[in-house]
Parts: sequence; C-alpha cells; structure tokens
Amino acid sequence: MNPLETQLTYPLGETLPAPGEMLRVAPGVYWLRMGLPFALNHINLWLLEDGAGWTIIDCGIATDATRANWETIFSRYLNNKPVTRVIATHCHPDHLGLADWLCQRWQAPLWMSAGEYAFGRMMQASLPGVEGSSTIPHFQRHGVTDSHLIEQLLGRKDYYPGLVPAVPSEFCRLQEHQIVTIGTHRWRVISGFGHSPEHVALFCEEIKCLISGDMLLPRISTNVSVWAVEPLANPVQLFLDSIDKFCDLDSDTLVLPSHGKPFQGVHIRVQQLINHHHARLAEVLEACVSAKSANDIVPIMFSRPLDTHQLTFALGEALAHLHLLWFAGKLQRQTDPDGIIRFICA
Repeated sequence: MNPLETQLTYPLGETLPAPGEMLRVAPGVYWLRMGLPFALNHINLWLLEDGAGWTIIDCGIATDATRANWETIFSRYLNNKPVTRVIATHCHPDHLGLADWLCQRWQAPLWMSAGEYAFGRMMQASLPGVEGSSTIPHFQRHGVTDSHLIEQLLGRKDYYPGLVPAVPSEFCRLQEHQIVTIGTHRWRVISGFGHSPEHVALFCEEIKCLISGDMLLPRISTNVSVWAVEPLANPVQLFLDSIDKFCDLDSDTLVLPSHGKPFQGVHIRVQQLINHHHARLAEVLEACVSAKSANDIVPIMFSRPLDTHQLTFALGEALAHLHLLWFAGKLQRQTDPDGIIRFICA
C-alpha cells in the first residue's frame, strides 16, 4: 500500500464488487468494477437510479468480457427498468470504449463535455497527430532514438480504435457548473483539465458524493502528459488548477474514483497530489543543470521498469513537467543539432 493511502479513510474497507456484481455506496449510487488489460487492471463504473430508469457513468473498454459483465448487471439488477442515459467523464478508452454499444443497446443518449466528445471522435477516426506513426516524430524530437521502441510505437496505430470501435454520432453537452438531475438528486458538473481535454466530475451536495473520474485517485497520481496533437501544452499547471476546485467540498465527501477504492479525505488527497507534483518538479529542475530531453527525464521520474504502453505515458508526463518549468521561466528550451529538444536551467 502507498503510505499516503493510510492518511485517507475507506468507508467500505477492503470490500470490492466482483465481476457482474454491484455494490450500493450512497443513496441511489452503485459501484461496478470491470477489468482492463493493462498494469492498471480495473476501472470503476457507476450505475445511478434515475426515476423510471438508470444512468450509467463510464463504460469500460470494448471487449467481449466487458460486454458480458454489463449483460450480467442488466439481468441481475435493473429490475426491469431501462438505461435512459450514458455519461462519460472523459474520452479515454476505459471510459468511452463501450459508449456506442451501450447507447445503441438501450436507445439512450450519450452525455459528455464538448471537448471530450470532439477529441474522442478524432481519436476514434485515427486522425493525424493523435495515435500511431504520426506520433513518432514527437517522440523522436524529445529524445526517443531506440529503433526497437520506435517499431513498437508504430504498432500502436490502431490502439484507440481497437478499444473504442465507435463513438455515438450525437451527444448532450455537459459543462462547468451545470446541474444534472439524476433521480431525486442534483449533481453539479466540475470541469477538469490536464489529464484530458475537458474532464467532467459530478458532485452531489445532498448526499456528499463526488464521482471524480480520473481527476482524483486515491493511490496513484493521474497521468498528465504532453501529446503530439498539442505539443506546447502545459497540462501539469492545468491539472493543479483543476484539483484546487475540490477544496471547496466538505471534508467528509465520499469520493468515487475511476481506479482504486471509494474514500474520504478529499482535501488531504488534493494536498498529496500538489506535494507529489512539486517534488517531481524539483527533481526535474535539479536534473536540468545540464541539458536534458524528456526521454532523459523518464528514468529520473520513473525508476521502475516500464512496458511500451507505460513508457508513452511516462514520456508525456516527463515532458509535461519540463513544460511547466519552461513556461515558468525556470528552464530554457533548445533544439540541438541532432534535432532533439532539450531543456536546461535558465
């Protein structure tokens, strides 16, 4: 267990929903857990009682196993009431993957922010700059020269469409401060940035419950990366500004994260994440006493072995921390004769 986890409270203890089961975590709110084929091996999904129907929040990736788990849930728990709405917190595959299947299965609308919907459509269509071979120059500019790794990256062209085979052709927009009534409860939209284009979290003051998506996780820090499609982004700053919004919530708010267990201690967790990123920024700044590429920074920030999937996120996150320091005037950015971008203390 991460030592920081001991500072948080887990009201459900070690209880987890088994595949095909759901657990009540708050009035009208139920927890589902489905598998992922990554080091991060699960995603939490949510079913909310919604009057004569149900609202699904997040979808899982498009695999036969995930579809089968959903069908088991439908047959066991819906009490002959239909799914009337599907909400996706953001466009990443584990959240949006089965949205089209669920929406068609129940003839239900998809609700998400405009930024996430547009980006999901773009990635599903494999437009240049988003996945596969078009990302290679981005990685090469930031120090990736290993031919074996580049070959593996080339093989990721169909990564997103493989997990998100389709995105619904229309959606209902969610945006900051919007109130969404689900059943007898009112949920306020809290927009977040840095992890994805326009992430949506949902907070219900009546039951003191926050569906945090990926913006607030109890055990791991949310990935914040610079990607080829937006090469001059400053996502760490966007993320830190976003999680500050959660400091207005009551301290006993039950946080329902997309990964890990439901917890209480929202203010503690926000401060832990702030401290985490400040520590990483200090490491990066110290390393840049001599010129460093993002690829040079990866082993400084991530000491454990990384597979190709993890390495793409690690490189993006290393670059994100370099960018915050660069935008803050603490680093200078230079393109060397070998075509690699490196950063050095100003």
